[in-house]
Amino acid sequence: MGKRQLPPEEPAEIHEVMLRDALEERYLAYALSTIMHRALPDARDGLKPVHRRILYGMRLLRLDPGTPFKKSAKIVGDVMGSFHPHGDQAIYDAMVRLAQDFASRYPLVDGQGNFGNIDGDNPAAYRYTEARMTEVARLLLEGIDEDGVEFRPNYDGQSKEPVVLPGGFPNLLANGSQGIAVGMATSIPPHNAAELCDAALHLIDKPDAKSKSLLKWVKGPDFPTGGIVVDSKESIAEAYTTGRGSFRTRAKWTQEEGARGTWVVVITEIPWLVQKSRLVEKIAELLNEKKLPLVGDVRDESAEDVRLVIEPKSRAVDPALMMESLFRLTELESKISLNLNVLIKGKIPKVVGLAECLREWLDHLRDVLVRRSNFRKTQIENRLEILGGYLIAYLNIDKVIKIIRTEDEPKPALIKAFKLTEVQADAILNMRLRSLRKLEEFEIRTEDKNLRNELKGIKSLLGSETEQWSKVGEQVRKVRDLFGPKTPLGKRRTMFADAPEHDLAAIEEAFVEREPCTVVISEKGWVRTLKGHVEDISGLAFKTDDKLDHAFFAETTSKLLLFATNGKFYSLDVAKLPGGRGHGEPIRMFIDMEQDAAIVSLFVHKGERKFLIASSEGQGFIVKEEDCVGNTRKGKQVLNVTMPNEACAIATVAGDTVAAIGTNHKMVLFPLDQVPEMARGRGVRLQKYSSAKLSDVAVFELKAGLTWKDSAGREQSMSAKELSDWRGNRADAGRLAHGLPKSNKFLRGVE
Repeated sequence: MGKRQLPPEEPAEIHEVMLRDALEERYLAYALSTIMHRALPDARDGLKPVHRRILYGMRLLRLDPGTPFKKSAKIVGDVMGSFHPHGDQAIYDAMVRLAQDFASRYPLVDGQGNFGNIDGDNPAAYRYTEARMTEVARLLLEGIDEDGVEFRPNYDGQSKEPVVLPGGFPNLLANGSQGIAVGMATSIPPHNAAELCDAALHLIDKPDAKSKSLLKWVKGPDFPTGGIVVDSKESIAEAYTTGRGSFRTRAKWTQEEGARGTWVVVITEIPWLVQKSRLVEKIAELLNEKKLPLVGDVRDESAEDVRLVIEPKSRAVDPALMMESLFRLTELESKISLNLNVLIKGKIPKVVGLAECLREWLDHLRDVLVRRSNFRKTQIENRLEILGGYLIAYLNIDKVIKIIRTEDEPKPALIKAFKLTEVQADAILNMRLRSLRKLEEFEIRTEDKNLRNELKGIKSLLGSETEQWSKVGEQVRKVRDLFGPKTPLGKRRTMFADAPEHDLAAIEEAFVEREPCTVVISEKGWVRTLKGHVEDISGLAFKTDDKLDHAFFAETTSKLLLFATNGKFYSLDVAKLPGGRGHGEPIRMFIDMEQDAAIVSLFVHKGERKFLIASSEGQGFIVKEEDCVGNTRKGKQVLNVTMPNEACAIATVAGDTVAAIGTNHKMVLFPLDQVPEMARGRGVRLQKYSSAKLSDVAVFELKAGLTWKDSAGREQSMSAKELSDWRGNRADAGRLAHGLPKSNKFLRGVE
């Protein structure tokens, strides 16, 4: 039996769309969704949609402070089913963070069970934990049932959710927020609520106050894990004024004395969002790599509180210097950024300063106050209308009963007989008989009088902006008293201090274990280090067509200075140079030296010396060693030269006489005081030439005579009497140097 042929399907209508237009439209929709509904907090209540929905879902479950806990699975399920259809794990992770007292400065969720810890351990699954709201969350939701905020349909239109919470707590700055949207991000550290309330009260009194003036109350962030902020007041003020900046936060530590002069450092507070276990692992890893030579051991003795014990290598170690090395290499010092990028009125992303941020919160409190007052006004007016009907019914009770018993439609009859409104008539008809005894005239009139007084106050409030701000001020003062500096939750945890200043050389030295070594450099510029001070290096192997240039002793903590033919000095750390295995690496791997430049001299930086440097044209000057040290790979220009002129000689200033020798084998001696001291420049002429160039210079004590090394490495010398024929003045041509090396080099090096 053959297959049945299906009729050809009608081709669906195809619309051609430009790829660029489709991508722009869809990517813009995605970006807006991320910015508005996921990553950025609302400036009014400081919440993202997921957090707002969690709190509102808990409100519907009646999980107020003091009520019994409910399973987190129940909360997550209700929130996901009614408001946030984005996955249960995302909702639970957000709820967990609201409950962690080491992540949130003022937790919004009171958790029971394992909600994770500062070590970075994961919380238990939501079927094992329970939760309810805290007092802070209650403040955020206060007035939501009194038309305090606007509601909108939820994702499926079956119920409604709040657009924003009433926000009776400065949550945006108090708890902070972190988020990455599309093309923008937000990073707001937590702050002290009492300080924020004081600043807000000042803003109510002086609405035009600038962010800088509010720093009288808001000193800076207040992290749940404490720590010490070591930024200057100027940089903190700049951050709060512009809405962008960062805070250097360090761990808090103390020195504990032990037996027989021993001591340890105990860390009791670590920077915010740093996992303690990862921090300990990092310190242990650096110890194994010998990058913390001042530290002997680390151990974690934490229980409920943080307690990290750092043991020094020896009792002679400076504790402040040891901690400085830890701050530089570990998360014991953390930079926490400030990017006050928030949604203004829930719609416009904008980076704001401290004053504008608090102003948005205060304006929102006023809006909520007005909405709640209008809601209460409507309630009172409805109740007064009903009380008026009750009073008529009480005064005419027999006639009311007669109408109800005799009339088929008593409602129109009551309205006609007593000139009632429909609401009053319905209230009388719906009244129970047992309530008749309560309808005493005195009680009705008392309630009516009280409600009219309240209504008068509400109308006065709604008609006066000054009264409204006064009421907002009272609300803010209550929050300040609730979370004041004397309360356990409101007490400031993060302190402020100036970063201790230490000698940079001492700090860098603290990062490397101090050991003797030998630096070896080849003629082609390949460098390596050998362990210990190696006298005999004749057995070292070099690359083909390469050989030893020179070697010298140093330590792993030493800094080297390289003088190049381009007139620049380069700084290198011995600790960063390759070890003795292999042929080493090209020295250009560690500095940005031009290809046409070569090494004139490489030596250990000792400080407090002076050098005579000179170019091939015979110009030079004296420079201090500290003026030769640069901090970048590009080096520091000291001797100004232009090709084909190049730097060619350097000598340590140790004497009173300069010897200059040219490629023409002529030498001149002249007093050192004829050469100026400079920090940078071309210098002055040392020796005059017609067709030759400068080959080398030396500085020596004339009485002691001139010493040099010949090509075989043997030391030669000439006395002051023997040198008398070459004595002259700076810029002389000099005389032929009989008895000196044919290479025209003194080979003295930097001493």
